[in-house]
Amino acid sequence: MTAHGSTPRGAARPARAPSALRGAARLPGRLREAWDRPLTAYYVILGGALLITVLGLVMVYSASMIQALRYGLPSTYYFRKQLLAVAIGSVLLYAAARLPVRAHRALAYPLLLGSVFLMCLVQVPGIGQSVNGNTNWISVGGPFQLQPSEFGKLALVLWGADLLARKGDRGLLVQWKHLLVPLIPVTVLLLGLIMLGGDMGTTMILTAILFGMLWLAGAPTRLFAGVLGGATVLAGLAVVTSPNRMDRLHCIAASDPGNGCWQAVHGIYALASGGWFGSGLGASVEKWGELPEPHTDFIFAVTGEELGLAGTLSVLALFAALGYAGIRVAGRTEDPFVRFAAGGVTTWITAQAVINIGAVLGLLPIAGVPLPLFSYGGSALLPTMFAVGLLISFAKNEPAARAALAVRGRRSGRKSPSRAMTRTMRRYVTRRPSGER
Repeated sequence: MTAHGSTPRGAARPARAPSALRGAARLPGRLREAWDRPLTAYYVILGGALLITVLGLVMVYSASMIQALRYGLPSTYYFRKQLLAVAIGSVLLYAAARLPVRAHRALAYPLLLGSVFLMCLVQVPGIGQSVNGNTNWISVGGPFQLQPSEFGKLALVLWGADLLARKGDRGLLVQWKHLLVPLIPVTVLLLGLIMLGGDMGTTMILTAILFGMLWLAGAPTRLFAGVLGGATVLAGLAVVTSPNRMDRLHCIAASDPGNGCWQAVHGIYALASGGWFGSGLGASVEKWGELPEPHTDFIFAVTGEELGLAGTLSVLALFAALGYAGIRVAGRTEDPFVRFAAGGVTTWITAQAVINIGAVLGLLPIAGVPLPLFSYGGSALLPTMFAVGLLISFAKNEPAARAALAVRGRRSGRKSPSRAMTRTMRRYVTRRPSGER
């Protein structure tokens, strides 16, 4: 006789799952637990932006060498300018990450007024400079030029976030007039100044920022659809009235390099010839005069040719992680300004990456916008790095993140947090583990 429930002697015991299978079964839970840690968003934003920028420096050097030699310049010409921009941008990122929220809000109006003033100067004959048919640049001396519309993106994010936060505190966002005015008129002013220079790509990004902030503000579906419909009509008119934009529209999924689709088709050639792991760093063929703008608008194509599918997927994964971390920051905060600003920055970087990569893949018309943090161009890089610094500041100032940083400071010999503060932050983490508001 055997005891009830025991295994008879000689009977086979049930087989245990291999340790590898047990580990695989626990993996989703461990990943979820790791993602819910207080400092995860902070490290993802910082690390993702750093990796994108460093990889971008490498690809700018590789993609621009031949372009520089064609113009009789040193092969490192564009790389050195980009490296200088990264150095300045790193200072801006550090400053933005260290500034408190009230300082960011104080920058909103001066930055907006300065951007509008500079965009007006672009239209003054003798001051504004034309590049590739678009008059959106100002010469600042020597080989350096400034594109004020790039700073207009940052200005719209900060000013719009401050405006919506103040109206939200007064309970005015439930009225559609307060939701749209003066946000829509000021945005239309910025879009009009940019379109005077012919830059359709930047207007698309500013429009995406506007829609993202309206969505976060809780705009009613009818109001949101009305604004979206009006923007679609205006965009359609801008495209139909411009032969150049119509040509770009016709180049979606084109296979013939003729009919003005040379750049779009050769971008596909570059991606197709890269294979799984690419031809090797520096071994691109298309950058030898076949692919226009290999270090700016179409640097993703050169990346695909030299680093292959593995390289392009890595870039996509970094942008996806950066975007998702930005959404988490916007979703966890209780501060309306932080929510709107984090959502605006995330929309800006994500939308610009989608527009650039979609054009290279032949899925969208070529809009002439750089890949954020990756393409050559200091005017685009500097405000983007400051915007990343905003996200880092917001991520590390979450209550749970502040508690975690305080605990680490205590371990390193810094002033320790109070027990009450630590208990409060633990309750915060326990109450909101998923990152949702």
